[in-house]
Amino acid sequence: QITEALLKERDKQAKWNGIPLLLQKLYEQSHPNSDFSQCQSILKEISPLLSMEAMAFVTEDRKAAQESTFPNTYTFDLFGGVDLLVEILMRPTLITQKKKQKISDDLIKDCLSILYNTCICTEGVTRRLAERNDFVLFLFTLMTNKKTFLQTATLIEDILGVKKEMIQLDDIPNLASLVSSFDQQQLANFCRILAVTISELDTGSDDKHTLLAKNAQQKKNLGPSRAEINQATLLNIPGFIERLCKLATRKVSETTGTSSFLQELEEWYTWLDNALVLDALMRVANEEAEQSSTESSDESGLANTSTRTQLPQSMKIMHEIMYKLEVLYVLCVLLMGRQRNQVHKMIAEFKLIPGLNNLFDKLIWRKHSASALVLHGHNQNCDCSPDITLKIQFLRLLQSFSDHHENKYLLLNSQELNELSAISHKANIPEVDAVVNTDRSLVCDGKRGLLTRLLQVMKKEPAESSFRFWQARAVESFLRGTTSYADHQMSLLKRGLLEHILYCIVDSECKSRDVLQSYFDLLGELMKFNIDAFKRFNKYINTDEKFQIFLNQINSSLVDSNMLVRCITLSLDRFENQSDAKVAEVLSECRLLSYMSQMSMRMSFLFRLINIIHVQTLTQENVSCLNTSLVILMLARRKEKLPFYLHTLQQMEYTEKYPGFILNNFHSLLRFWQQHYLNKDKDSTCLENSSCISFTYWKETVSILLSPDRTSPCAIVSYIDEAYMDIDRDFSEE
Repeated sequence: QITEALLKERDKQAKWNGIPLLLQKLYEQSHPNSDFSQCQSILKEISPLLSMEAMAFVTEDRKAAQESTFPNTYTFDLFGGVDLLVEILMRPTLITQKKKQKISDDLIKDCLSILYNTCICTEGVTRRLAERNDFVLFLFTLMTNKKTFLQTATLIEDILGVKKEMIQLDDIPNLASLVSSFDQQQLANFCRILAVTISELDTGSDDKHTLLAKNAQQKKNLGPSRAEINQATLLNIPGFIERLCKLATRKVSETTGTSSFLQELEEWYTWLDNALVLDALMRVANEEAEQSSTESSDESGLANTSTRTQLPQSMKIMHEIMYKLEVLYVLCVLLMGRQRNQVHKMIAEFKLIPGLNNLFDKLIWRKHSASALVLHGHNQNCDCSPDITLKIQFLRLLQSFSDHHENKYLLLNSQELNELSAISHKANIPEVDAVVNTDRSLVCDGKRGLLTRLLQVMKKEPAESSFRFWQARAVESFLRGTTSYADHQMSLLKRGLLEHILYCIVDSECKSRDVLQSYFDLLGELMKFNIDAFKRFNKYINTDEKFQIFLNQINSSLVDSNMLVRCITLSLDRFENQSDAKVAEVLSECRLLSYMSQMSMRMSFLFRLINIIHVQTLTQENVSCLNTSLVILMLARRKEKLPFYLHTLQQMEYTEKYPGFILNNFHSLLRFWQQHYLNKDKDSTCLENSSCISFTYWKETVSILLSPDRTSPCAIVSYIDEAYMDIDRDFSEE
C-alpha cells in the first residue's frame, strides 16, 4: 500500500537495498491469474541479498551471529516477504481441478531457499511458520519432487524443531506412497525429520524426573502419546523397516578418485553439520559442468572447475556415517517403543545385526583419519563429531536390542553360540532354551560376533573415554535377564572382562560418575551367583591396599554402586546355603565376601541406602537404592532376623542422636513402593529377575514392614517411639 515513490525515497537512508520495491513487484506479479513467469527473475534479485547473510550466520561463530543483525532478512520479513512466499507456494492447492496451475521447480526451489535463509537469520520466523499446520503438511507433499526434495527437507527439519505440538504423521497426505517414492538417500534424510516425530519430547532427562511427577503424569495421560501413535504409523508403512535395515548395513561404495575442487570442499566441513548440505555437495560433485549452470552462482563456480568428478573416499564415508546415524536413531527409538516385539522380529529377519557386524571395523569403529572431520568450532574429541555420535548411537542400539530379549544371541556367531552350549554341558546345567532356539541363519558371520568385537574395543578404550559408559551398558544389557547366568558369565570371564573392569575401577581410579556407575552395574551382573567370578576377583584384588581403593570407590557414591552391593549380598546368601567344598574355600578366602558377611557392614550399607533417598527425590536412577535395601531385609526375613535388623537401625538412630529419622523415612518410602510397583501397568519381572526372589515375597515383606500393629516384631512402627512418629502424611507431587 505504500507508494513506490516513498519506498524509493526511504530506501537509501534505511539501507533497505531495494527489497521493499522488489517485494511490491513480486506481489503484483503473483496475482491469482498470473503465470508466475516474472516472479522468478524478481526472486533471483532478492535471493543473493539473503543468502549472503545466511552464509555469514552459518560460518560465523553462532554467538557472534546472534548479536550481529541481519538487516536484509529482517527487511524482507518486515515487508511481508515470508507470508507472500507461503502464499505463492500454496496457490496451486487453492485452485479447482479444471485449471491446475503449475509452479516451476526452480521457482519452488527459490521460494524455499529464501524462506530457509530468513528462518536462519531472523528470530521468530520459523516459529510463525510452525504454527501454520496447513503449510507444514503442504511442505511434505513437495517432497515427492526430487528436484525440490533437499530444500523442502531442510526447511521442514527446522520448522519441526521449534513446533510446540508434535505433528501427527497420519495427517500427511499419502504418507506410505510418499515414503515409497523416496530413494535410499532421500529416505535417510527423511529419517532426520522422523526423529522429531517419534521421540517423546522430554525423554532426554528421563532419569532426572522424580517418580512422583512421572506417576502423576501417567495418571493424566490415559491414551498413547503422539510419539507412540507416530511410531505405529511408521511400522504400518509396507517395507519401511526393511529399507532402514538395508540403509544401516550397506557398505560405502568403493569408488575412489579425487579432484582439486573436492579437496576444497573438505574445508567446508567446518560448518557442515547437516547431511542435507552434504547431499547438495554430492550432487554438485557428480553433475556435469554443463548442467550445473542452472545451480546458484557459487555452486556453479565450483562445479565448473572440473567436468566429471569423483568424490574423495573420506567424504563418502562421512556421508554414509551421517546417514547411518539418522537410521540407527529411528530404529533405536522403535526398539524401545510399544511395538518392541514386532520391531525385533523384523530387525532379526532383515539381518541388521550381522550387517552391522560386517561394518564394524571399516566404518563404525574405524580408526580416526588424520583429517577427521569435525563440526563447527569443535575439537576432535568432543561428543558431537559424526564419528563419535555414530558410535554412541550404535552402542545404544545394541543396548536396547539385547535388553531382556531372546534375540540378543544374534550378537554372537555360530562358534560363540556353540561355546555357550559347551560351557553349559561342562558345568552340568541345562542349556538356555533361547540359545538352542536361535535361528543360526540370522546370527553374525565372520570370525567374531558383534559382542566379542565390542569387548575388544572396550579393552583398548582410553581411561577417560566417554564411550566406556555406553560400552558397559551394552554388555550389561546382554548379561541381564532370566537366563542361567553361568554360561554367559563364563564366556565373558574367559575373555578377561572382570580384570578389565577392576583395572578401570581400581588401578586407573576412574573418576567419572557415569562410567563408574555403568562399570559397577556390569560387574554386578558378571559376578552375581558366580563363585568363579569371586575367585577371580580375589586373585586380582590381592592386597589390602587394592581392596581399600575398591571399597572407597563403592562408598564414594552408593547411588552408583548399590546394584553391585545388591549382587554381593545376594551371592553371599546363596553361597552360605551351599554345601560345596569349592564354595566354602572361596567363602573363607575372598576379601569381598568376608567383608560383606560382617553384620556391621551390612547394617552400615542398609542405614546409608535408606538415608540417601526420600520420596520427594526418588528418580528412575536412585530408586534402585530402595530396592537394594529391601533385598537386604528380605534375606534377613528368610533367616528370621528381621526384628534384629530393625532394632539395630533404631540403635543407630539413637547413636546419631536423631530418633525416628531413618525409620519414618523408610516407612514413607515403602508406602511409595507399594503405590509404584503394585500399579497394574508396572512390570515387576525386572525385580524378580535381578534378585531371583519371587515378587510375591517382595510384596509380603513390604506389607509386614508396613503393618500398623505396634506389637508386631517385624513392623517398622514398633521401633519408632510415639513421640517421634511421623508417618501419616500423604505424599503428593510437590
